[in-house]
Amino acid sequence: MFKKILIANRGEIALRVIRTCKEMGIKTVAVYSTADAESLHVRFADEAVCIGPPSSAESYLKMSNIISAAEITNADAIHPGYGFLSENAKFSNLCEEHNIKFIGATGAMIDQMGDKANAKSTMIRAGVPCVPGSEGVIKDFEECKKLAVETGYPVMLKASAGGGGKGMRAVWKAENLKDAWDSARQESKAAFGNNDMYMEKLIEEPRHIEIQIVGDSYGKACHLSERDCSVQRRHQKLTEETPSPFMTDELREKMGDAAVKAAEFIKYEGAGTVEFLVDKHRNFYFMEMNTRIQVEHPITEEVVNYDLIREQILVAAGVPISGKNYYPKLHSIECRINAEDPHNNFRPAPGRITVLHTPGGHGVRMDTHVYAGYMIPPNYDSMIAKLIVTAQTREEAINKMKRALDEFVIEGVKTTIPFHRQLMDHPDYVSGNYTTKFMEDFKMEV
Repeated sequence: MFKKILIANRGEIALRVIRTCKEMGIKTVAVYSTADAESLHVRFADEAVCIGPPSSAESYLKMSNIISAAEITNADAIHPGYGFLSENAKFSNLCEEHNIKFIGATGAMIDQMGDKANAKSTMIRAGVPCVPGSEGVIKDFEECKKLAVETGYPVMLKASAGGGGKGMRAVWKAENLKDAWDSARQESKAAFGNNDMYMEKLIEEPRHIEIQIVGDSYGKACHLSERDCSVQRRHQKLTEETPSPFMTDELREKMGDAAVKAAEFIKYEGAGTVEFLVDKHRNFYFMEMNTRIQVEHPITEEVVNYDLIREQILVAAGVPISGKNYYPKLHSIECRINAEDPHNNFRPAPGRITVLHTPGGHGVRMDTHVYAGYMIPPNYDSMIAKLIVTAQTREEAINKMKRALDEFVIEGVKTTIPFHRQLMDHPDYVSGNYTTKFMEDFKMEV
């Protein structure tokens, strides 16, 4: 087992990893930018190393600084959390070169699944259902035009190196294809330094449902059922729940089997998610694989009583998994609390928190790194907390979330708490009748 783990991340996920490490008797090293000197992950780690100025490029994305921090503290493993370098093949390989265990996928696996066009062709070979469209990168616009006709409108153009909704364009008519092609490639080039595109059939009335998987270093994988992540704004998730109100036992079995097949086909090691689009007829299609822990992992932990961070560390240390699949016994909902103004088009609202009161009680979990007096920096993602509730039924979970949100007081900055409170009363959400298009018609009440 590892003696010391460096957490190459910040905020709530860094604190989350530190907590599990402490419970396992493993020493921890926090890294931080100068903007995060007062963050709780710095305070609660056994050691802390400043790795640069506020800019991510000069701190949390600066591989040489993070490797140096691991070497001077004698850390024998690095946990990357999510975001930043968590799905960076070069960083995974760099850790290996320096004899530091990367707690996550190997560089080869990240390369295989991180490039979306490559991932799709891999899944087709694995026998996992995929959305009709190109089998790889589209070489030029002429091929794009031909593919759109073969696939049938509407189609979705996607950046091969994409993420977070960048480089994606829905195209409903042939006359709009050229503008979409040009703008998607331009956006992808600016965001990822890569303008490769691929195409998929646009799935109408889709739900975004992902399957949590864990694979070990012996080629065995298991799944921990699904999470419904369909409530999104600009392809960014706002709230998640498990089990999905759209799921049936038969569909859960089929999707779980497909996810395990995908993981075992590439001999996947670590925690990851296989993400699917599910249409209104409950046909499901592989969308992408995330080779890291997800923001929304706590709801899975709550319904199956399973510490996913602990399992990541055990797998990285060479411990085999049991191989059994896990099914939800309870219902759990997560609301991402962001420092954003939901009444002003979700504009980011960094600043100092003057008052903070967090909710509690049975079945309420709070994952956060903020406190009264904390200064939310403008340099990073605006998420400041995850509020997770768990209950016997979905109805009870919604009522518990309402109560918890009513108790949640943050002053000094605008947050998305009012949005989530209105969401919990929305008839389509309450009935479970929502898709990834839900936010297009959602209107905040004053």
